[in-house]
Amino acid sequence: MTSYLLAGGGTAGHVNPLLAVADGLIARDPAAQVRVLGTAEGLESRLVPERGYELLIVDKVPFPRRPDRQSLGFPQRFRRAIAQVRGHIRTHAVDVVVGFGGYAAAPAYVAARREGIPFVVHEANAKPGLANVLGARGATAVGVAFRGTPLRRGEVVGMPLRREIVELDRAALHDEAAAHFGLDPDRPVLLAFGGSLGAQRLNDALADSWRDVLAAGWQLLHVTGERSELADPGVAGYAVRRYVDRMDLAFALADLVLSRSGAATVSEVSALGIPALYVPYSVGNGEQRLNAASAVADGAARLLDDASFDGDAVRREVVPLLSDRERIAAMGAAAQGAGSRTGTEDLIALVDRALGARN
Repeated sequence: MTSYLLAGGGTAGHVNPLLAVADGLIARDPAAQVRVLGTAEGLESRLVPERGYELLIVDKVPFPRRPDRQSLGFPQRFRRAIAQVRGHIRTHAVDVVVGFGGYAAAPAYVAARREGIPFVVHEANAKPGLANVLGARGATAVGVAFRGTPLRRGEVVGMPLRREIVELDRAALHDEAAAHFGLDPDRPVLLAFGGSLGAQRLNDALADSWRDVLAAGWQLLHVTGERSELADPGVAGYAVRRYVDRMDLAFALADLVLSRSGAATVSEVSALGIPALYVPYSVGNGEQRLNAASAVADGAARLLDDASFDGDAVRREVVPLLSDRERIAAMGAAAQGAGSRTGTEDLIALVDRALGARN
């Protein structure tokens, strides 16, 4: 049997594709040994055991961004983390390491190389993180979610996605989804969301413009986020939810998506063939704008500027589109070919190839 060590964590963007691959490996071979390497502080410390996988701990050692007193101790702390991973590799006779970025991935890549076993890098964002930039230099194989990701020898494999997204039949669930959210199954729906915590700028813009969306003949399913205090006006055709635990139903109902452009969001929306309007979050290193670039280039999505996104922008940019059924249909047709539901299988094939190169 093959022993896999999947390394990554910190955020859902790293943990969710990791868990999708873990599930895919076990579904293919129930006898496979699949373990996860992560930190005690990251999201993986909760999600991995909940999914039934053993979590092996490595110290969280951030790369220093500037020379200071904290950076002086980095080499020693990083060497200790590498030694921890090498111990895990030997104890569990690991055959291959698959890294998804984050604090756990960097020492895992170095440890795998020193132990003489192959390692594979997967990068979810169009702008790669530092751990994966460094890891890609010596990796046996490199998989990326988006075209144009600047990683050495990167091959587009797509994003490993949740099973409920991969298997979603939107047409079959459409009427159930409409009933679930209290909306009319015969009228089009704009699905707006900003992630589990919400996006204040999107919420404020829609609070000012939801009447215009409804006046255009559309309904609005607005997922505001758990921290939002936005009040539900209780109007027919406008469904306000702070949190949705059945995003598969939300996607089944959506004729157009308005959202941020995190890697997972773009990958899921593209995989489902839904046209989209993305408002990339302007804080960070610009990865959200790059994540959406391939969908925009394919004609499946449009970008809206975060800094100027308000109620007037909705009336100026979004509402006219809602009245242009031909344009939305063209975006939908382009969206059908913009994404992939086989990211898990394609990344596992890359891992198999890496293992085969070792033998």
